[in-house]
Amino acid sequence: MAKKTYEIIVIKIGSSTLTTPQGKLDITNLERIAAEASELVKQKKRVLIVTSGSIVSGAEKLGLGKPKSIPEKQAAAAVGQSLLMRQYEKAFEKSGITVAQVLLTRDAIADRERYLNAKNCLSTLLGEGVVPIINENDAVAIDEIKIGDNDTLAALTASLIGADLLILLTDVDGFYLKNEEGVPYLASEIGEITNEVRDAAGHPSTQLGTGGMITKLQAAEICSDAGIDLFIISGRQAGLIKAVASGEKHGTLFLPKTTKLEGRKRWLAHGLKKEGTIMIDPGAETALIKHGKSLLPVGIKSVTGKFKSGALVGIVDENDKEIARGLINVSSHELAELIGKKEVGEVIHRDNLVVL
Repeated sequence: MAKKTYEIIVIKIGSSTLTTPQGKLDITNLERIAAEASELVKQKKRVLIVTSGSIVSGAEKLGLGKPKSIPEKQAAAAVGQSLLMRQYEKAFEKSGITVAQVLLTRDAIADRERYLNAKNCLSTLLGEGVVPIINENDAVAIDEIKIGDNDTLAALTASLIGADLLILLTDVDGFYLKNEEGVPYLASEIGEITNEVRDAAGHPSTQLGTGGMITKLQAAEICSDAGIDLFIISGRQAGLIKAVASGEKHGTLFLPKTTKLEGRKRWLAHGLKKEGTIMIDPGAETALIKHGKSLLPVGIKSVTGKFKSGALVGIVDENDKEIARGLINVSSHELAELIGKKEVGEVIHRDNLVVL
């Protein structure tokens, strides 16, 4: 079998990869990663970097130790982001490559117009041979507009730009499953995110990061729907970025679905924050999945959450498995009064609905 070729590559660098044991920015490893990324650019590949490290950099500069309060973290991020960008600029300059700072929050992805603007900006930068250095805008982000972790940010970026590959650099060699005896082993390839895989993810394990393996699985689900390969590899081992970008197998490869979501459907599936859940009966499920119909009130069994008209809601079957997402035409209060009623218009139009 021929090796895969990847043209647009997103590299996410986690906190553990960019931080020394003393809690300082690891400039040596940053420069090494930048050098490997530069090699890909020189091969005419288009590379984007999603980076952690702004809070660590700023906290070190301000002498804050490990910031705990939100204002301390925001202040550290504000100071640290420029320090971090300076290091990236210096590192890529050695190879004659220009970098650009791009700061995102959830609302930049949730708003369709801003989403397309971000896509156009990134596409233009890549076309000019520039490497975008992307981070969440931690200095202003609050819960309502916060993406929350850079694994998700990296996956959303990869989906937005139509990447072929997302590489997650972390402090482990890959994703570990357990055999029948309960002994962990490195999974070289995962084709489907099953309950067994979710159970193996456990809980966030790194003290410096905001994620852990759970957020990496969430990133893998976004990439799976978008038709993007995702690798989890060690962020400390030299040569791995170039190796997986050239089609070699290292760490763990999460394979995407054979049919990928396109354009607006992809944005509907993962670009917006879900604000409620609707449970539907088997008849409505068949209408949505097999016949591509709109969702009518007659097929709805229950609704949870409070939301306004236009919000994104999840649609689950009777076993509470999420099968679709869509933009609702009515508020949760209005919907509660429509449940089960016939001869009422659609509550989610098929054009605003995506089957997962």
